[in-house]
Amino acid sequence: MQIFLLIMVLAFLVALIIGPFVISFMARMKARQTILHYVEAHKSKDGTPTMGGIIFIVAIVLISCLFFSKDNKLAVVTLAVMCSFGLLGFLDDYIKIKHHQNLGLRPYQKALGQLGISIIITIFAYNSNLIGSQVIIPFFDMELNFSIWYMPFTIFVLLAITNSVNLTDGLDGLAGWTSFIYLAIFSILLLSIYNQSMEIGESAKLINEQRNLLVVVFASLGAILGFLVFNSNPAKIFMGDVGSLSLGGLLASISIFSRFVLLMPLIGIVFVISVVSVILQVLHYKRTKKRIFLMAPYHHHLEKKGIKEQKIVAYYSILTLVVGSTCLVFLL
Repeated sequence: MQIFLLIMVLAFLVALIIGPFVISFMARMKARQTILHYVEAHKSKDGTPTMGGIIFIVAIVLISCLFFSKDNKLAVVTLAVMCSFGLLGFLDDYIKIKHHQNLGLRPYQKALGQLGISIIITIFAYNSNLIGSQVIIPFFDMELNFSIWYMPFTIFVLLAITNSVNLTDGLDGLAGWTSFIYLAIFSILLLSIYNQSMEIGESAKLINEQRNLLVVVFASLGAILGFLVFNSNPAKIFMGDVGSLSLGGLLASISIFSRFVLLMPLIGIVFVISVVSVILQVLHYKRTKKRIFLMAPYHHHLEKKGIKEQKIVAYYSILTLVVGSTCLVFLL
């Protein structure tokens, strides 16, 4: 346990050290966020440096690689997924910055990029003898074999999580804090499984894979926490799509590779709220030309109702913590 805490602290320090340099560099490069004209409450944030996700991506990759041991395929692929989605987000951010507007890649371009990454990762997971097509059913100590349906299911999960985290990134610290708590819950669960594997004498390869995945999880916790020093209200830098898409890829990979993917809608309940609120808003508006919410995603509706940004972030974080802790009570 001490080694994982050390990893978390080191990742936090790396993020804390490189943060000011990234902020300064993005400001000099005029990599600033353009606020949508209809988000009136955020007009004061116009011009805030963006692409801050680079801070935690660098910290996660650097510290993880320093502490990897052998048999680290799942962990390395997790980093690759995070960086791949981050690269897609980087292109989106770059186009926004270059043209000084809030519309980057065209929707179909972003969708094709996400789909391509998701297909590659799904094929890897399906053919891996550590994952395969079986998914753990939480709370029932059972496994469900999706067989060939595992592939479309996992592609859907990857697309759903990355886009829902992206949609949740709308307030200072919101996506960061909820992702941090999500990973904290998973770290406890995965640590318990890792300790259990050592107690019952599982194969050295499996134990090493579990350890290295934990290295990534704890490095992520420290790096995100370090980033939140700069991103919490009032934010000195936004994570941008490079951050939100990479975070989504990271959370999705850990959920899939641990085979606890069915826990995602519970522990990631706030991400579900974001994406469902947008879907409902769009479908209802197309049918009736009326809106369900004052603005979607739902956190913007709460803003329109007069609730302060910091309180909304606190509400979402508390909800994630309560639901995640309740899951742990029944799982451990």
